[in-house]
Amino acid sequence: MRGLLSPVISGLALAAVLWGAAPPAAAKSTAFSQSLAVAASGDEEIAAWYRETGFDTLWTGADDLARRQALIAALETAGDHGLPVARYDLAGIRSALVSARTEGDLGRLEVKMTRAWLDWARDISSGALDPAKIDSTIVREITRPEPAALLRAVAGKDPAAAMRGLVPDSDIYVQLMKTRFDLEDIIASGGWGPQVPGGALEPGASGERVVILRDRLIAMGWLSPTPTAVYDRAVQNAVLNFQRAHGLPADGVAGGDTLAEINKEPEERMKSVLVAMERERWMDIDRSGRMIWVNLPDFSTEIVDDGRVTFRTRSVIGREDMDRRTPEFSDRMDHMVVNPSWGVPRSIIVGEYLPLLRSNPNAVSYMQIIDRNGRVVPRGSVNFASYTSRSFPFGMRQPPGDDNALGKVKFMFPNKHNIYLHDTPAKSLFAHDKRAYSHGCIRLADPFDFAHALFRTQAPEIETEFNKTMKGGLETPVKLEKQVPIHLVYFTAYPEGRGVMGYRRDVYGRDAKLWSALSAEGVVARMVSQ
Repeated sequence: MRGLLSPVISGLALAAVLWGAAPPAAAKSTAFSQSLAVAASGDEEIAAWYRETGFDTLWTGADDLARRQALIAALETAGDHGLPVARYDLAGIRSALVSARTEGDLGRLEVKMTRAWLDWARDISSGALDPAKIDSTIVREITRPEPAALLRAVAGKDPAAAMRGLVPDSDIYVQLMKTRFDLEDIIASGGWGPQVPGGALEPGASGERVVILRDRLIAMGWLSPTPTAVYDRAVQNAVLNFQRAHGLPADGVAGGDTLAEINKEPEERMKSVLVAMERERWMDIDRSGRMIWVNLPDFSTEIVDDGRVTFRTRSVIGREDMDRRTPEFSDRMDHMVVNPSWGVPRSIIVGEYLPLLRSNPNAVSYMQIIDRNGRVVPRGSVNFASYTSRSFPFGMRQPPGDDNALGKVKFMFPNKHNIYLHDTPAKSLFAHDKRAYSHGCIRLADPFDFAHALFRTQAPEIETEFNKTMKGGLETPVKLEKQVPIHLVYFTAYPEGRGVMGYRRDVYGRDAKLWSALSAEGVVARMVSQ
């Protein structure tokens, strides 16, 4: 049975393969130390470890059998985790284990296994990629384990436990990995059958295309086996459940977008799952207590308490233009502002408003022109046409009001990206299933209910107080007594609960970039024997 970390090594008795009955007598001879030093010369952290330990062995000594076995077992699972198998060169290690004869061979093998350990340990615990090098809008602060700490851990009494402790153990990761195994089995057995051809199918339809739709839904687990050739209630309910798990309008009609998702092959879903596993390795967050979870491709914002969603609302995220996409990062929400004014970002001022003001000084009249001290500047005193986007010295602000771009409330977690959550007067956008329309901030469909849910634990009468403050019309900050972690994430594959894996469309193309990078490193959508 496959698991997160297999405890056995199939068919390899390492001690016998490496030395027969006993290892060479002088494992720390000059020849061993010299060959080890030469092999480690390109990696100061490895070299320093062996100097400090007097060139003591981790893997190739007489007493290292359990550690060798544990490392081989860990490396054997690299493909299961969607890691770049070739990076750890398990085949090369096995070959060297068989062919090692001299102390020089052992020194080189020692370093090779140490490098494999450090690479695997880093990748399994904190991801195989550096996301910032792939997409600048993925702003994850990834904590990489220190090599010296990893070497101390594996040198301890229970190296297998040290290795198991690095494998992500969140429920999310476990469910993703289970789905990864399920998809592997589906791919091996031929997939989900023929794709559904043609255009939309509606309840009441019949014929060959309905049969193909029926069979595909059965193969994917959305419909119990049935001989029907009619788009009946059972098929409609299966389509409805499929739509809900894929972020589609749940109308029970197999329209163009729904059929496009139904027709995606398991290999494509596998890529989403493997990328999601990599993202989960980056996260390394405490999911106990309260947090705010904004999944960008799901266009949703949730309050999660001890792993349970206690509030959920639809969201609008940044537009698909590269300079408007909402970044991924984590922070801590510390206050909200009732009746907020909108301090217009510089990029919007010079990119959108200044050209209008050059043509018409009275354009966007609802905006105040302000100096660097925050004082309102009369428009008549400014010659807008004399300024360029670089030289324009003023800011712009929209006072509180019914038409304010931020609506009646905004939720703050001060950050260098100038991203926050807020209300909006543009309510019609929430009726769309794909909601990428903002300049980058997150708009909430139910901001008042979000405020009530967020502050209720510290102010039981929050609804009364909130409504009173809002009616007063004054810009009023309200501090959270306890800051709440907020995570802006991008999961196109994520557990929906009840054992169902939900999938979302790659609205910004970030998953495609990450998959391309993982693939370039040697990650494959189908596991291969090592």
